[in-house]
Order: sequence, then C-alpha cells, then structure tokens
Amino acid sequence: MIPEPDAVRVRLDLAYDGGPFSGWAVQPGLLTAQGALEEALALILRRPVRVVVAGRTDAGVHARGQVVHLDLAPGEWEGLVRRSTGAPEGVLVRRLRGALSRVLGEETGALEVRSAVVPPPGFDARFSALWRQYSYRIADRPEHWDPVMRGITLWHRVPLDVGRMNGAAAQLLGLQDFLAFCKPREGSTTVRELQEFSFERTHDGVVLAHVRADAFCHNMVRALVGSALRVGEGLERTEWLHERMLARVRDAKTRLAPAHPLVLEEVGYPETAEEMAARAEQTRALRDEIAG
Repeated sequence: MIPEPDAVRVRLDLAYDGGPFSGWAVQPGLLTAQGALEEALALILRRPVRVVVAGRTDAGVHARGQVVHLDLAPGEWEGLVRRSTGAPEGVLVRRLRGALSRVLGEETGALEVRSAVVPPPGFDARFSALWRQYSYRIADRPEHWDPVMRGITLWHRVPLDVGRMNGAAAQLLGLQDFLAFCKPREGSTTVRELQEFSFERTHDGVVLAHVRADAFCHNMVRALVGSALRVGEGLERTEWLHERMLARVRDAKTRLAPAHPLVLEEVGYPETAEEMAARAEQTRALRDEIAG
C-alpha cells in the first residue's frame, strides 16, 4: 500500500498474547488481533482504518515485536493533540490503550501498543522488512514443566538431543524452496532465505528454538520445529530434513508443532530511508512478478 502524497504514515509496534485471538487477520465473527486494533483505531479516528502488518500470525501465536503501519490525513495526525498535551505519537499510544480496553473487555491487556512513530519516507511494515525472528520454547523433561509458563511452552514427553537437532537445522540454511515445510498459497512462492535455525538448552533446562528468515510461508516455522523434533527424538536421521526439502515432500510425517509456544520476537528493517524505500520497492516488485 503506497501512501497518498500528503498522507502521514505511522508505524505502530505491538505485542500480544495470541491465546484469546483467532490469529492476526480479520475474520467475521471472531476476535483477531488485527480486528481489535482496527476497531480501536476506528473509535479514535471515527472512520474505518486499514493497517498493514509485517507478518501474519496464526491462531494462538504470540508476538513481542509485531509491526504495522497505517496512513492518516495530515489533519487527523495533527488533530490527535487537540485537548491533549504532548506529541501526537504519545497521544496516539495513550488513546489506543483506552480504546483497546473498550474493544477487548475481559481480554484487556492481550494486545498492547508499545510505540507509535512517523517512520522514514518509503517505510512499509511488510515490504521493507529484511527479516522476521521467531522463538519456540520446549520443555522435554517433566521436572521442567512449569505451570506458570505452560501457555508459551511445549511440554514434550520425549527427551531431545539438541546436537542432533542443530545438525539437521544447519542443513536448511540459505535460499531454498521450503515447499516441504509450508502450506502453499495460490500465487505465492515457497522460496525463502532461512537465515537462522538453531536450538539451545537454556539455564532453566528448556530447549529454545531460534528461527529467522526474510519471510515465512504459511505454517513454515511450526513445520520446521515439528520436523526437527522427530530428529531430536531419534526417529529420523539428521539428514532427513534436508532430504525432505530437496524432495519437496509433504506427507503424514509433516508434523506441525503446536502454535502456543511460538512467539514473533522481532522484525528487522534497513537503517536508512533510502534502503527502506529500495527494499520495499524490490520486495513489492518480486511479489508482483510471482503473482503475475
């Protein structure tokens, strides 16, 4: 979405608990993160508002570092400070918190707006992004099953070999076709650049996965983690993930890890306005070429 010449583009940084939401994208009759945010914005601006998101999340998936943008008329932006003190950025965050409380009711606090800024020219929350980073928590021993953390942790009943999982994950890095680990969408590519895929056992004994790519296709992270679990359990060889990727196989062994431990941690963007605009133009042109 390219802004009108006189529009003010606003970047919002969000965090949300995915538990109460039926995913990010608006769905009729269901509570979604996008639906709640757009309804709150409509209460403030008194008109329908559309936001563009860096990366859609599935039902149950959480976010600490989600990014969206929206476009406002100059009068709307300047009007935010009427009868208020402070800059429009801070006023918008405060008013959004109040509006979200009205929208979410008993689920107040499930979605928080961390900040609002006017980004450099050319910024696009989706197309300017260089990468998206996810984490996934796995407790593979009963002594590490912490009830306080169960909402964001997979309680896995089989001990995992982290070394084997890392050996398998390393073979998938780079620009690859991840059809074997994606649910394809019509008109979309399954080619992605997987920049990081690793596992570590943290100080509390939990296995933490780190997954970063330029973009993710539908169910990609959960399929990658679910497949790595088979290797960690000793059910498959360390070469198995790589062989499946090359064969572009989707079958009964394509297992999705549960959604609730998955967290969108951060979205990375270029540092300068020129790089931001160039990245958006390049990504938009690639998506148009694929769709065409």
